[in-house]
Amino acid sequence: MATTQPIRNKEDVNKLTAYYEELGQLRNQVLIVVALHTALRISDVLRLTWDNVYDFDNQWVKKSITLTEKKTGKQTKIALHDSIVDALTRYASQTAIKGGFIFKSSRSNKAIDRTQAYRIIRTAGEAVGIEERVSCHSLRKTFGYHAWKDDVPTAIIVEIYNHSSLAVTRRYLGVTQDDKDSVYLGIKFTSRAKAQKSSPFYTSYL
Repeated sequence: MATTQPIRNKEDVNKLTAYYEELGQLRNQVLIVVALHTALRISDVLRLTWDNVYDFDNQWVKKSITLTEKKTGKQTKIALHDSIVDALTRYASQTAIKGGFIFKSSRSNKAIDRTQAYRIIRTAGEAVGIEERVSCHSLRKTFGYHAWKDDVPTAIIVEIYNHSSLAVTRRYLGVTQDDKDSVYLGIKFTSRAKAQKSSPFYTSYL
């Protein structure tokens, strides 16, 4: 069984988040945006209710959420990215109900299940031409991968994922040889000529 990989190309990520918005299917778009920007496991995403994210008294989306992760039992607080706030604000105007699930099934008052969430995300991935199969877990990994690429300290990524060690996170992010090569080739120190001339031991033989 193939290991789930993050979506490495940011253009592909942008296409994925826009797919259901263009179709007018806001629930499915919000599902992808929330899963991508919170790095939560899909089991925790699907448990979210409007009470978690929406202030009914003031009629606005909250700036952060606090929840207890189902798998670890640990409480975590997550600041909501502007992309989540914008998507939820539009979606809330249609469906926000106290006590209601954000990702409610169209057939009942329950949340959609993991299988349906997987189908929603996989369908979008195939439709926008992402070669590797995109799953729920791909989005959780994509968050950490791009945080790492954007030079977020690895210790913070470890903390966000609640991993036991740096080694676990390194394996989890699926860092490839191409990723390592880009670091080797991209690091730039002072140019050779400039470094030589600034050195107290520099002697010109020209």
